[in-house]
Amino acid sequence: MRVAIPAEDDRGIKSNVSKHFGRSRYFVFVDIEGEDVKNVEVVEVPFEEHGPGDLPNFIKDHGAKIVLTYGIGRRAIEYFNSLGISVVTGVYGRISDVIKAFIGGKLKIDYDWKEKIEKEH
Repeated sequence: MRVAIPAEDDRGIKSNVSKHFGRSRYFVFVDIEGEDVKNVEVVEVPFEEHGPGDLPNFIKDHGAKIVLTYGIGRRAIEYFNSLGISVVTGVYGRISDVIKAFIGGKLKIDYDWKEKIEKEH
């Protein structure tokens, strides 16, 4: 299974999950088999500006089936779902810790993420 996570920078699993999905310049793609991480790939978003569907299609083209993110818009979630990609929101912290928790079924979620992001705007 391939998971996509928006990152604050290009440090891979040492980076933190980006709080703003659509503003992330980097995505970390993690290949997981059972309880093992098989591969980690950091990919820079290939476009400066994007329209509806651009990021979901970019992530689909990289083979991800799940997106772990903090904040993301409703329309983006719907677009992902139409592509058969699941989205988990409210995910935060260092990506290495997030992956470990995801594999172990102990992912920490900030259920108030939407209110916190709205306060920042």
